[in-house]
Amino acid sequence: MASSSRPGRSQRRLKNIPPKKRRAGGTAGKPRKAVTKKAAANKAATNRAAAKNAAGKTAVPGIVETVLATFAHEVRTPLTGILAISDLLATSDLDERERRWVDTIKAGAEHLASLATLFVDAARSGRSGFGVRRDFFDLRTLAHSVGDSLAGRATAKGLQSRVEISEKLPAFVTGDPVRLRAALENLIDNATKFTEQGGVALTVQPTGEAKGQVKGKGKVGVTFAVSDSGIGLTLAEIKRLFRPFSQANVRIATRFGGAGLGLSSVKQLARAMGGDIAVTPRRGGGTTFTLTVVLDRAEASPAGSDRDEHPQDHVRGLRILSVEDNPFGRVVLNTVLTELGHQAEFVGRGEDAAGRVLQGGFDAVLMDMVLPGIDGIEAIKRIRALGPPFGAIAIIGVSGRSEDETSARGAGADAFLVKPVSPRALAIVLLEATRHAAAGT
Repeated sequence: MASSSRPGRSQRRLKNIPPKKRRAGGTAGKPRKAVTKKAAANKAATNRAAAKNAAGKTAVPGIVETVLATFAHEVRTPLTGILAISDLLATSDLDERERRWVDTIKAGAEHLASLATLFVDAARSGRSGFGVRRDFFDLRTLAHSVGDSLAGRATAKGLQSRVEISEKLPAFVTGDPVRLRAALENLIDNATKFTEQGGVALTVQPTGEAKGQVKGKGKVGVTFAVSDSGIGLTLAEIKRLFRPFSQANVRIATRFGGAGLGLSSVKQLARAMGGDIAVTPRRGGGTTFTLTVVLDRAEASPAGSDRDEHPQDHVRGLRILSVEDNPFGRVVLNTVLTELGHQAEFVGRGEDAAGRVLQGGFDAVLMDMVLPGIDGIEAIKRIRALGPPFGAIAIIGVSGRSEDETSARGAGADAFLVKPVSPRALAIVLLEATRHAAAGT
């Protein structure tokens, strides 16, 4: 080819360069040393970056934990306020339409709290495992509450709804009601989101005992089936549903949004509670998600848990010191405590708590765990170090993370509340904590 005999671009440039300078650019000249030094510098920079990256990987878990702790605290503080004010509004003289509005606000805030719990659990699970709590709760109340949530969401979207709760369902059980509610809300959210017409349904019933599928004395299996007449799923899509950050297909992600995080967490929860989750296509279109869990039977409520329908009616007005740095949290707590008949005073730093207690006049301390400066744990320890009578004051720890309870009680807290905190729960804890403190003095 004629073009093969033409000099290349680099040859044409060299043709106009004096021979002396051309020799300087040869393989034996100084520029080669410069190139070698540059390569060595690049290699050293690469090694430094790799070492920094490796060091960063070892530090990530601690960073993630800190970020998640901040996330839980910052999100649940306003949610506590929304739920608390909603509870207060629900006790007011409202007409039917206004009461529905209040119920909608509560349902939305509870769902946000549930999603926050699922997110935190999913992000931490690869490092610290998935732990579930063992709390006493009313299973029938939880089931009916979830049913109301499904009916409300269906109505808002113009869908039909059906809720069937077996009369054989045990009333009182021990398990993790917060995460169980979060998992069910996730399934309900998906059912209504992916259904454009038709309806959604919830069926709750005990299962496994008669067939010996649930092992262990006092155990009961419970099945929650959430069905919809929505877009449906193929078998291939079903296999991908429970992978973290994965949805059935790109079409679903584009049309309906979402990160696909929830179902992975739901499956993880089900297995942690001795059960599992299964999904089956429905004849005629739609899908059924069946969540099973194993709970411990509780024949009666624990002492004192149901003795006070209105605990605020049985406790005198208290003077409360609240250690809370969030301005919104202060407003909400002041409102709730005032409605309960108490008087609140606030400080924003843990360092100020012990000194304020020393000035006297308080019946109890509400101690937030996440504070600027020293944290709630250290602040509790400093109060307890005061000695009687000031150091014996009733202290209630408050946090958006349930795992803070062990540390709070270890530092000397008499009780612990997880955000979002309801007025009723706050009234009960104040009653019991002040009784306990009075008995110890």
